[in-house]
Amino acid sequence: MNSLTWDQVHARRLARHHLVKPVSGDLRKPVRDVCGIQSQVAAAAELAIGSRVKDATQEQVRAELYDKKRLIKTYSLRGTLHVHAADELALWMAAMRWKPYWRAKGSWHAHHGLTAKQGEAFVDAVREALDGECLTREELAKEVSGRVGAWAEDKLTSNWGELLRPVAYLGVLCFGPVRGAKVTYVRPDRWAGLKVEAKDQPDPEESAMEIVRRYLRAYGPATHQDLARWFALRPPEAREALESLGDEVAQVEVEGRKAYVLASDEGRWPSDRSCLRLLPQYEAYVLGSGPKEVVVPKDTAARVFEHGRGKYEGAVAHQIMLVDGVVAGMWERKEKGGRLEVKVESFVELGSGRTKELEREVERVGRFYGTEAVLTTGKLTAKKR
Repeated sequence: MNSLTWDQVHARRLARHHLVKPVSGDLRKPVRDVCGIQSQVAAAAELAIGSRVKDATQEQVRAELYDKKRLIKTYSLRGTLHVHAADELALWMAAMRWKPYWRAKGSWHAHHGLTAKQGEAFVDAVREALDGECLTREELAKEVSGRVGAWAEDKLTSNWGELLRPVAYLGVLCFGPVRGAKVTYVRPDRWAGLKVEAKDQPDPEESAMEIVRRYLRAYGPATHQDLARWFALRPPEAREALESLGDEVAQVEVEGRKAYVLASDEGRWPSDRSCLRLLPQYEAYVLGSGPKEVVVPKDTAARVFEHGRGKYEGAVAHQIMLVDGVVAGMWERKEKGGRLEVKVESFVELGSGRTKELEREVERVGRFYGTEAVLTTGKLTAKKR
């Protein structure tokens, strides 16, 4: 069994996430390589993509989403919003149907208190309503309820939009461009020419196993508990998934912790982990990398808990400063006087070399947003509610 250090693990994860050396050109590559970008906060997803592509701007990311339509936003891992490469949407939607959140009730319509007939009618109504249309949630609710009954309007306009997730997994719905402050929904085939409905999707189990391979490639070494948390599986299901890959996976030991990697990756451990990056909320690296106490050390976690939504969601709720693969600070930005003010609270002592790295990162964030950015340091103060 190969024995590794956390420094080696951080180095490879950083490389696989394109955080040491961003890619050039294709914005889809880092999205593919990190298994999608969580888009619970749209601006955070844009910056997460831009942070992995050399000289990328917010305008370029938005163009990929809404003009070129080579990136697609939809419901995905853990039932949350994600951005995926459009040409992989069928793969991801199939994988989401392998062990879905509604499995305890047997079907998505039963989970939501509907009969099979109601569920089928609901999907057909969404398909018809979005035939060439781009609708807000309220508009979609009105169109669908007019076809199947008033019960659909309440379910569609709830804060969580429970019925939108299974319809997205069936390939009938994804997100369109924002209209003012409101999100819109479109049909993937009409919006981007994508055949991704269930009948056109690959096998769900085979798709899920491919996602497990990709997860190990980007976030390994990982335990079955790490995989379960990331993929929203039950731990026994995650263990079974890893074991089903047979000799495609190998077990390694990282400073006493046993975990899995792809066997083809076992000997690939880059040495360069020198990296200081300013990353957004719901950062993929933090969401997928385990164990949490290594990526977010105890003292850091305590400070994160004190500040804002960190009390409820931990480090992923904040814009973070990542140093050599470990969360080492938080930051915030605000527009003032025609420029961007970036304030950083570092949890570690930054020498002159690291300070210069931080200054370059602030400049990069400014370029991403198309403006000048200035750095200040100090303890962040939570906004008063």
